[in-house]
Amino acid sequence: MIKLLVVGTVAYDSIETPFGKADNVLGGSALHFTNAASFFTDVGMVATVGKDFDLGGISFLKNRNVDMSGIKVDKGKTFRWEGKYGYDLNQAITLKTELNVIETFKPRIPSHFSEADFVFLANIDPELQSYVINQIKNPNTVVALDTMNFWIENKFNALIDVVKRVDMLVINEAELREISKEHNLVKGAKKIMEQGPSCIVAKRGEYGVLMLNREEIFLAPAYPLEDVFDPTGAGDTFAGGLMGYLANVGDISSETIKQAIVMGSVMASFNVEDFSINRLKGLEYNEIRERYTAFKRCLQFGDIKFE
Repeated sequence: MIKLLVVGTVAYDSIETPFGKADNVLGGSALHFTNAASFFTDVGMVATVGKDFDLGGISFLKNRNVDMSGIKVDKGKTFRWEGKYGYDLNQAITLKTELNVIETFKPRIPSHFSEADFVFLANIDPELQSYVINQIKNPNTVVALDTMNFWIENKFNALIDVVKRVDMLVINEAELREISKEHNLVKGAKKIMEQGPSCIVAKRGEYGVLMLNREEIFLAPAYPLEDVFDPTGAGDTFAGGLMGYLANVGDISSETIKQAIVMGSVMASFNVEDFSINRLKGLEYNEIRERYTAFKRCLQFGDIKFE
């Protein structure tokens, strides 16, 4: 039985940044997520691809105990996204989106995935996210959800319905404000928690992460880097590190969530150092441990001495 299930997209991306360009490279929320989470736990993927997709390109994930039996090959072409970044790498400009097989995607969860301890619902239609939850058989499964402004603006009621059913919401700060209709992130997170989730994790790009649960507030910066080449998939990679660590430990206490947030930030910091999934594809676990240790040192400081 797998510990962590992710439902999302596998795609081909074409990306341009001030530091280079990459055409028809591997991407998609489920793939970036799994590429990070698989360093920590067994992962099962549910997604759809077209006949044009080269499954051999992601076969390396099998060596990390990723179960890809939930990836369905449909008639038609794989989901494709083309985007461009200026010197503000926090903002992607979408040049082209080809939904292709995503238009008819209806995720069916293999029976051996339905008992997973942790589930991450990546950015897809909230009605499909609810459909996935209906297929989960383990009553103790911890469910986390991501979304985007398109669903907030076009399927708000369906999104709120599924938010009420999850334990954790992992979204960026603009989405938190849009869902809660509060400019202040703390007020907004508390308002959303009243709907059901016990934990809100707000991704803030280069400014780090804000977490609120029913016990406390936690802030973590982004790991400081000299070179950032491509931020595509960084949010999904963060979520993969976060959920992979939680699934590995098997605990969602406040202290564990803090550790998981830092681990997610570490994985995202590797992701942005190269295009596509390339940096994490060749990543070694000792590199993760070293960067986590370095990150921890950045967060440590002594007590103030009062006279």
